Amino acid sequence: MTGRISHWIDGKPWSGVADRTGDVFDPATGEVSSKVDFASTSEVAEAVAAASRAFPGWRGTSLAGRTKVLFAFRELLSARKGDLAKIVTSEHGKVESDAAGEIARALENVEYACGAAQMLKGGFSENASTGVDVYSIAQPLGVVGVISPFNFPAMVPLWFVPNAIASGNTVVLKPSEKDPSAANFIAELFAEAGLPDGVLNVLHGDKVAVDGLLEHKDVKAISFVGSTPIARYVYETGTRNGKRVQALGGAKNHMVVLPDADLDLAADAAVSAGFGSAGERCMAVSVVVAVGPVGDELVGKVADRISGLRVGNGHEPESEMGPLVTAAHHTRVKSYVDAGVESGASLVVDGRGIEVEGAAGGYWLGPTLFDHVRPEMSIYTDEIFGPVLAVVRAESYAEALELINGNPYGNGTAIFTNDGGAARRFQNEVEVGMVGVNVPIPVPVSYYSFGGWKDSLFGDSHAYGPEGFHFFTRTKVVTSRWLDPSHGGVNLGFPRNS
Repeated sequence: MTGRISHWIDGKPWSGVADRTGDVFDPATGEVSSKVDFASTSEVAEAVAAASRAFPGWRGTSLAGRTKVLFAFRELLSARKGDLAKIVTSEHGKVESDAAGEIARALENVEYACGAAQMLKGGFSENASTGVDVYSIAQPLGVVGVISPFNFPAMVPLWFVPNAIASGNTVVLKPSEKDPSAANFIAELFAEAGLPDGVLNVLHGDKVAVDGLLEHKDVKAISFVGSTPIARYVYETGTRNGKRVQALGGAKNHMVVLPDADLDLAADAAVSAGFGSAGERCMAVSVVVAVGPVGDELVGKVADRISGLRVGNGHEPESEMGPLVTAAHHTRVKSYVDAGVESGASLVVDGRGIEVEGAAGGYWLGPTLFDHVRPEMSIYTDEIFGPVLAVVRAESYAEALELINGNPYGNGTAIFTNDGGAARRFQNEVEVGMVGVNVPIPVPVSYYSFGGWKDSLFGDSHAYGPEGFHFFTRTKVVTSRWLDPSHGGVNLGFPRNS
């Protein structure tokens, strides 16, 4: 018997009857685990209305009051992180240890938001002109929408929601319909922490819900994470409707291995970053650029490590990599492996046909390794978002750099080397938003900000950290004078400071 997952509106589960629903699957078995309600324009309006009603009271809540809720939420999330990890694994498929890591990083973002009082301080200039003081204040925007992807159903919402509500906004969160339960769990914890009704609402569904948020006049801003085509659509549609938008798109992350690198370290990193979460990460390494003579040895070391990986149900402690999220996504990723073979790349490790005992219906694709990949091949040009690692050979550092800078994506990159000068040159010259030096997945800590360049980001604000608070507030500058009534009379000239 399947369960029902519905919206969370105005502090409680939605009690209506949905016109449309979607299936939520257990990726390890292929079985339907629950049904999720899909929002119509009516439910979008209901959620936005609840957030609008809650906004004046939440905006008027003191910084101390807001951070009190965030501290309480942080403690509840920490205490229940194991439960949330199980929910993530059940609907996404990633192994529980990986889900636990996702939640640990989410907790760091919550902790950063607990410092809202420091982040929302304005500036003050006394006596900027004679008897005149000037100061700035950061104020909330109003109702904001968060549209999050399937691959991090807990962490990505918590990139945005804590900073948004800490800043005094109210939120409508639209998670992926593929793994929606984590968002409801988070909303319930916020309610238990004392967040007033309507401050955080969860709206489930598909394009109808997304378009409803993008077009609703009372939604002031949109934060989005997903593929580049949809990020572009969200940005263009949202800004056309007068909203502030940050839309984080896709990636094709390159890892450069120079001849002087520790090849064991590089091979470990390539496998960890390429196949963790079955490659379903926007910061996954999907291309290894082997520079100079290191290619054959590096590919051999990577292949050796792949042979020891354990693929299985994410709830089983011995599993290191789980299934892909849906049958459709499995078919799509497998088609890229087929295309890579047809285009002439060398298939070193073939993940097709893998079988997991007792789980024949799961969406299984084993780690796959291609060598001698050329830039015109689809396995190089496209974001595959699966456990497919492509090795490209480059004759020199300059050729490797040109390859990365010529790519339309610019999310993350890494270089492996023992040459400090080469690393410093790379971090300066590469046209990518997040750079790792001997670090394969350079996701910034919570007190920096996450974001790519080029087609990996639409908008001018990165996620979380200082730029997160900047995105969710707008600045007001106040010029004030308190003088006696003899102010000097009428003067039609433009004001001068003196």
